[in-house]
Amino acid sequence: MQDTTLSVSFEVAGLPPQKTETLSILSAGHRQAERVRALLLAALAAAQRSGWTPLRSPVALDVVVRGPAQHVGSAPRFLAGVADVLSDKRGRLTGTHLGVLADVTLFADERQIRSISYREEPAEEPSYLVRVESISV
Repeated sequence: MQDTTLSVSFEVAGLPPQKTETLSILSAGHRQAERVRALLLAALAAAQRSGWTPLRSPVALDVVVRGPAQHVGSAPRFLAGVADVLSDKRGRLTGTHLGVLADVTLFADERQIRSISYREEPAEEPSYLVRVESISV
């Protein structure tokens, strides 16, 4: 049997964007805008390197957050933020503040996520690893 696993992974400096309110983190001027932009830039670079095309099948989302033991954030908020930013943004954006980054999509819809993994690791400087993988259910 041939391995046909499709996955993309990448590192991002800083902490992940957090989804903490009903206001979209994709909105212009949102307090998470810098984190959103960093995630989109890293995802774009990884997608271009690997030839990634957005998935429409079930996916697994893995996030590893590295940094000091005391940081502001929680697993559910980080996971929701990462998932929101990496899914298709069409129809959810107001304005053009993201420019070409608005087209960065690793999967079509958050409802495709069927497996989630999250863990934290100690490090002096905050960063995180994201992995999106096509899975069978």
